[in-house]
Amino acid sequence: MSGRVIGHPLRQPNLTVSRDAVPAQPPWRCICFSARPGTSRSFKSYVQNRQQPRSRMPMAAKGDRQSTTWDFGRFVKTVTYFNEPPSAERVLQALVEQPAKLVRQLTGQDEEKQSAVLKLLAANGAPSPTSSGNVVVVAGATGGVGKRVVQTLLNKGKAVRALVRDEQKARKILGDLRAAPGGSLELIMADITKPDSLKPELFQGVRAVICCTAVKVSPKEGDNANRDKYNQGIKFYEPEVVGDSPEAVEYRGMQNLLAAVKEHVGYRHGKLIFSADGQGLANVWGPLDDVVMGGVSESGFAVVLGAGEDGQPAGIFSGLVSSSNNGGFASVRTKNFTPPMDLKSYGGLAFRVRGDGLRYKCTIRTDTNWDGIGYTLSFDTKAGEWHDVQLPFEEFIPLFRAKTVKDGAKLDPSTVTSIQLMLSKFESDGKLNPSFKTGPFKLPVAKIWGYPKEPQSPRFVLVSSAGVTRPNRH
Repeated sequence: MSGRVIGHPLRQPNLTVSRDAVPAQPPWRCICFSARPGTSRSFKSYVQNRQQPRSRMPMAAKGDRQSTTWDFGRFVKTVTYFNEPPSAERVLQALVEQPAKLVRQLTGQDEEKQSAVLKLLAANGAPSPTSSGNVVVVAGATGGVGKRVVQTLLNKGKAVRALVRDEQKARKILGDLRAAPGGSLELIMADITKPDSLKPELFQGVRAVICCTAVKVSPKEGDNANRDKYNQGIKFYEPEVVGDSPEAVEYRGMQNLLAAVKEHVGYRHGKLIFSADGQGLANVWGPLDDVVMGGVSESGFAVVLGAGEDGQPAGIFSGLVSSSNNGGFASVRTKNFTPPMDLKSYGGLAFRVRGDGLRYKCTIRTDTNWDGIGYTLSFDTKAGEWHDVQLPFEEFIPLFRAKTVKDGAKLDPSTVTSIQLMLSKFESDGKLNPSFKTGPFKLPVAKIWGYPKEPQSPRFVLVSSAGVTRPNRH
């Protein structure tokens, strides 16, 4: 539905509304006007007919299955909003890249199949570290402290990913390490002083980082190939820093590493996903109502000034829900996230809402399919109260078209591609929503965030030798 907001003639509208928003009734001193596709209605005739008992979208009484006119134009708009046709530029790019990609595949040189993570010590009978989502990165793993940290983690059966600059040196120093059952060791080549080398794919599945990096110290008078003087300790020579400076490693390098891993290891106070003040996913919501199956329910999502707590803005999920034409649900959904959102460091999704006493659904998707499996969890709201709702990831159920997927995989929150809010007549597997009713609805949402798991454990640990610890010395 396309529309425009028309303010009260004597008052200034105090809201901002997204293009697809459909207020449940004329709230916030405004009227939302839109004409059906293929018709022509002037605002003047709209005002003249406003007092007549006519509705743009007739609502059926609860239980009434009488058919009403299906809006094909709105159906097309819904489908194209979530399935945008490729632009001419994208089509041309594909035509240019596809032949080269085919040649790489035929010659066994497909870059997409070459992993940036090298296995050095495979886990015995355990899932791959990336899929398990519990990888510990050790930066500076080839140093005297770093090697000890890697060995300690392997002894505890941990999945370790060593961040090193020199692959051959790493294989020589770490190649003879052993691990307890479940432990594994991988190598990633990167340099914390070069942010471009800290690519996102290197940190997939990472949940903690132990940083053992330090500047390189050598005797001023020089040393032999085996670094014998260095290994004796600084009390036997006058040290000097060689290579990168302390500022480059300990300051800028640390900033680079934190920036690269923060989305994977998680934030102490949770990860903000949506905030009505414009942060997060404020402008990617679109209506996905029962018009896709012939129904006439209609909804939208708008950020409205003054609709939140203490006069703050709030996102408003609102509309009209009807059971006509075998329908019975209204929802809004985000466009697919690029790249997918990694929320595995968190316990679930939390919503700050002003309830209306109805039961809603939240659906999370982990693929980019338009009509695929969604992980769903219902939640009740308290009428007239602002309150927090917490939805644990472990309680989401895999559904396909409101039917439980038997033996379906559990939700993997490391690859969240979209989030959906829904008011539906049905729960799952044909069960009815006990608080459902047809007609207008409105759910103000102030914030959506990933809330942290409890108890919280350290996710980023700095182990500094301060330039004095040497190999074979404690």
